[in-house]
Amino acid sequence: MKLIKLNAIDSTSTFLKEMATNSNLENYTTVVAKAQTKGRGQRENSWASEPYKNLTSSVFIRDLDLEITNQKYFNFAICLAVYDVISKYIDNQLFIKWPNDILSANQKICGILIENSISKSFIKKSIVGIGINVNQEEFKDDLNRVSSLTNITGKLYNLDDLLIEVVNSIKNRVNQLFEKNYKNLELDYLNVLYKKNTPSMFKTTENVLFMGKIIGISSSGNLQVELEDETLKEFGIKEISFA
Repeated sequence: MKLIKLNAIDSTSTFLKEMATNSNLENYTTVVAKAQTKGRGQRENSWASEPYKNLTSSVFIRDLDLEITNQKYFNFAICLAVYDVISKYIDNQLFIKWPNDILSANQKICGILIENSISKSFIKKSIVGIGINVNQEEFKDDLNRVSSLTNITGKLYNLDDLLIEVVNSIKNRVNQLFEKNYKNLELDYLNVLYKKNTPSMFKTTENVLFMGKIIGISSSGNLQVELEDETLKEFGIKEISFA
């Protein structure tokens, strides 16, 4: 693993993407920044992080050759890899919120952004951005919905050690992908999926509220929700949120 450490950068994923365009990067090349000014998350959201307190990094993965129809399993592998590491320190009420946030109870402690490069219906390589709230204690925005490892456990963590754990865990889970161990990846993901089989209130992008319960992930990676009348409906990333 080639590790590139930066003091400050707008986005580790953007930096790594430019590197990948201009050079032949080693597999699992990782960029980590002490301060990130324009971190990016899902749905074009920003990822704000206090400098020197958190893990803001991106990992380059190549030679995937994964059929696009199996894309959801790559998402499972990455989310589970990070979940596996965090679960060593938080052993209760830890969940993956579809598609790839990690929560402690209902508080977000990690966001993941996966950007795949596709050629001829195959995922060839990917840049995985990972933001973990580690040693930060105060959050200006969404105070009740965001937390950190140190807030939950009362301990401080070495960011370098945590990063090595995360990258090694990604390698292990991606190996499951190469071994086509899709069934176990899906079972592991669904086993820790936030609000699975729990009646919940949802909201569409048109602010329509409805009750339903998450029952799984479709072959295309959409969220499967069973409605009150027991019909099944699928939703994409930008189509639904918890109310």
